This record gives sequence, structure tokens and C-alpha cells, in this order.
Amino acid sequence: MGESSSGGTWRRAGFAGAAIGVLAAGAAAGVAVERLTVGRSVRRKARLALDSAGPYGGLRGTPGRALADDGTVLYYEVDEVDEVDEVGEAGEVGEAGEVGAGDRAEASARLRRLFGRREPAPVTVVFSHGYCLNQDSWHFQRAALRGLVRTVHWDQRSHGRSGQGVTQAGPDAVPVSIDRLGRDLRAVVDAAAPDGPLVLVGHSMGGMTVMAFAEQYPELMRERVAGVAFVGTSSGKLHEVTYGLPVLGVNAVRRILPGVLRTLGAQAELVERGRRATADLFAGLVKKYSFASKDVDPAVARFAERMIESTPIDVVAAFYPAFAEHDKSASLPALRDLPVLALAGDRDLVTPSSHTEAIAALLPDAELVIVPDGGHLVMLEHPEAVTDRLADLLVRAGAVPRPAAAGTEPGES
Repeated sequence: MGESSSGGTWRRAGFAGAAIGVLAAGAAAGVAVERLTVGRSVRRKARLALDSAGPYGGLRGTPGRALADDGTVLYYEVDEVDEVDEVGEAGEVGEAGEVGAGDRAEASARLRRLFGRREPAPVTVVFSHGYCLNQDSWHFQRAALRGLVRTVHWDQRSHGRSGQGVTQAGPDAVPVSIDRLGRDLRAVVDAAAPDGPLVLVGHSMGGMTVMAFAEQYPELMRERVAGVAFVGTSSGKLHEVTYGLPVLGVNAVRRILPGVLRTLGAQAELVERGRRATADLFAGLVKKYSFASKDVDPAVARFAERMIESTPIDVVAAFYPAFAEHDKSASLPALRDLPVLALAGDRDLVTPSSHTEAIAALLPDAELVIVPDGGHLVMLEHPEAVTDRLADLLVRAGAVPRPAAAGTEPGES
């Protein structure tokens, strides 16, 4: 007996929703076999357990809002230097409103491990996240630097707690451009860090945002930016990425995908139902294209899955065309005089490490770091490797005192 038209539409939307969700993570196909061999009720219980037990994404700072030049409200949070003396790592205070000696000792240990001295850094580090993620994707780096260095974490337009892009809403909606995101970053900098030296850190789309910012505001770059970190990103030629799939198949998908996305974006409710119905397929694909390690913490994988699956289909559709058009290679030489970190996982299928190597080739003095057994979400998968290299960048940028000389105790002059 043939399926009804409505039933067929729902089922196609389900698989389309899963595919679009995968594209939100930068993938196009593949599935984790183990997801298909465990009962659905068991998987649901496991997800609930991970959601309740996982500590990731729970760090909060002082909230603020910046206004983009098109009226979009951009949400950010600031972690101030020495904030750990007032608020604990999980945002909890004691009965007297103070953190115990254990928290202060832990902060001191982090300071010594990362920088070798006890002095705080007179710099603001601004973290920009990737496509279909949010500011919480920097959880581990935020936890490590918390209270030691002033940091700003913001949600790109239509992501996280930021408002939907004003120019991406309504019948006259226009796709997002990377240049638009660069202007958004300027609005956040003006609101959250209007003066003092800056270090700009960007992952994936966030790295592209930093490139656009550098291209559009060269004077501000010269006057205030002390260093830049590019993590798992690209300066262009993303149309050549195959995601580990046959070239012909990927090219065929690319030809039809913009139109499919526009259509599905107009049927958001139906597609979101489909994504929920195919959640297990989606979770396997997110893991495959986000991480390379076989032993990645299941709670970390679930944390990434929650961030990506929370991105509505119309947001996916509005941002997708920007990546095919993205080309900022010509803007990179302007960073030659700055300390730059170019870091990627060696098995990143979304923005392959060859793209990071291309960035470093245009910046001969950049520190190139390829993390073994690392996927696209390398800052979650190998957090200490990323955090340690960021700490090195801060030292190279002169944002923190250099580590004590041999034979000198940390904190001594």
C-alpha cells in the first residue's frame, strides 16, 4: 500500500531536516553505526542523563548587549580579571558571598601553569564562535582564563542569545555576509571593550568574522589589536572542501543546496519536526564531523550536539551562502606585523588543516599548530592543546608578563 502524500512529505522533511542539521555542523553524509544498534528508549535516557550531568556551557559572565548597524541586538558576556575572587567557577558563591580558599588556590594554579606569574593581563580577549554554535563552544578556554584575563564572549547574530538578524527577517530577507559579521564584531568591541589592547580569537565562521573585521577596520587593528588566533577556519576556497565524500556527489549537492535551503527555511516548523524524528542519525553525524578522537567524552559530544541542533533551519539557510562567497586571503597580509596563531585539527573534515596551513603561508611569522587526532571542534576535543597555545599567544603579544626565567620562582621579578 502506497504512502500518503502528506506522510511522504513528512518523511522527506525528516531526512532533509537531518541533512540540514548535519550541514550546520559542516557535513553532508555519514552515520555512527552504534547509534543504530541501541534501542531508542535507551538512547533517549542516555541523552537525558548526559544533559543533566554535563557541566559544559554553564559558565556565565556579566551580560551586555551591543546594537549592530542594522538594529540587530547582539548579546555578549564579560569575564573580568580577578572575578574568581567574587564568583566561583560554576557561578556559585558561599553563604558569606565569598569563594573559598580552594577556588582562589585553583585560580592561582591556573595562572602559574599558563603564564608563570601572578600578575593579571591588561588585555581583552574577544572570542567569536562558529556556524550553528554559540559562545559556550569556548567553554574550556573560558574556564581556564576565567578571572585571569579579561574576556568577552558573544553570540553571533541569530545564534545563542543574540537576536535574529534584522536584515535576515521578513519577506525582504537577505542572506548574511561575512562582511556583515565583521561589522557585528566591531559593534561588540565598541560596547564591551571600547579601549585598551585586544586579542581576537575566532573559530571557523568566527575566524572569518575576524578576517572581515581586520579588512574593514585597519586603523583599529593597528592601534589596538595585539594578537589574533585563527582556530579551525579558512580564508577562502571552501567550495573545494569535500567533507571526505566523493567530489562529484558533493558538487551535485552544492548546485541544488541553496534552493533547497530557501524552500526548507520557509517550512521551518515541518523541518524541525523532522530533525527531532531523526535525532539519532543527526547525533551520529555531528559526532563524525565534529570530532576525530574515538574516545571523546560522550558528554562533550552531546554538548556539541545540543548547540548545533538548537540552530533553526531558517538561520542555517540565511548563513550558508556566505561560505561559498567567502574569500579574505587578500586581507591577511595586513596581519603580518602581529603575533598570530593558526591552529587546526589534523583530521578536520569541515575546514581541513590545509586551509590553516594556507593562512600561515601568508603570515610567515604566525605560529602554525596542527593538533594530532583533532576534528573541527578541536577546542572542545583537545581543550588543553588549544588553551596552552592561546596562552603562548598572549605572551607573544605582550599581553601578559613573560614566564619567569630559569631559577626564578613564579611571581618574582
